[in-house]
Amino acid sequence: MKELVEEFHESIKFWSKTSPDQTKAFLDFLKTIHRPGALDTKTKELIAVAASVAAHCKWCIAFHTKEAIDAGATPEEIREAAWVAVLMGGGPSLAYMQLVEKAIKEFAETGGGDG
Repeated sequence: MKELVEEFHESIKFWSKTSPDQTKAFLDFLKTIHRPGALDTKTKELIAVAASVAAHCKWCIAFHTKEAIDAGATPEEIREAAWVAVLMGGGPSLAYMQLVEKAIKEFAETGGGDG
């Protein structure tokens, strides 16, 4: 899962060179959304984990599970958020729960990390 997060970061670096305006706009939006507001960052990351499972995006699952752990989410909270996605997305989303479990195991054991 760390490899997926690193791959995503490398792609962002590449796009920052090839499409700087679009990449900057997206990253600025990401930073704006991540800031605590009516919801704290942990809650937002749990929502992002669920959305990632529902969207069947392995890079998103890796990234947002790591971010959720870094924001203080427990494996149980992350798992519960992912189950909400399974409720809404059925069998295909259930298959993507495997990646959530891999990410929890990898990032919870290492404390999230810098990646």
